[in-house]
This record gives sequence, structure tokens and C-alpha cells, in this order.
Amino acid sequence: MKFASMPGTGCHYMQFCEKCGALMVPTVGEGGKKVLMCRSCGHTMAVKGELKVSQNVTRTPRDKIVVVEDESVPMPKTAAVCPSCGNTEAYYWTVQTRRGDEGATEFYRCTKCKQTWRYYGGR
Repeated sequence: MKFASMPGTGCHYMQFCEKCGALMVPTVGEGGKKVLMCRSCGHTMAVKGELKVSQNVTRTPRDKIVVVEDESVPMPKTAAVCPSCGNTEAYYWTVQTRRGDEGATEFYRCTKCKQTWRYYGGR
């Protein structure tokens, strides 16, 4: 069995197939037992001991979202009906919250009651 480990910890963080060398993934096998399965060749391997699946997510400065509550920052306005108070004017901005091939999400904030809502473009 091939595996990569973190030096000095004894912790294994990836399991590789002993037949083809592809990455093994955790799954539930026959009888509800936890096993590791190769997505390439289908080889399975019993899990010995505790199976822990984790993922480290690294953040970049681009991931940081800044919320500006200061009304001195000028924002564009548009005609939009507030779902809370019925006001017909709102500030707006767009953010690409989904995949690049999908429309941007439009955010609106009522100029009167400050309620914020969104519209998923293209729907």
C-alpha cells in the first residue's frame, strides 16, 4: 500500500491504490463497511482503524468580503421595489458568487429602510 504522510506526525493524509497508483477515496462498501476505493480501477481496500476525512481550505486576500456600512461611500441607485417597506429606490451592486459561465448575483439595499436582498441574474 502506498501513502503519503506528514513528516514527524505519523499521520497519513492520502492513500494510493496498490494496483494502479491512483488516489483512493473513502466510500461505503458491501454490508455498510467503510472502505477505500480506487476511482480508476475499482480496487477496494478495508479501512483499518479510524477513518477521518478532512480538507484544509486556504484563504486568499481575494476571499475577504468587506461590508461597508458607512453611507459616505457613494453607491449607484436604481428603481427596485423593497420587499420590506415598498420603497421604489435602492442602491445596487453585483458580485460573481457562482461559476464564471453563470450570471452575476445582483444585490439591492433599500434607500429608506436599509433592507438588503439579492437577485440571481438570468433567472
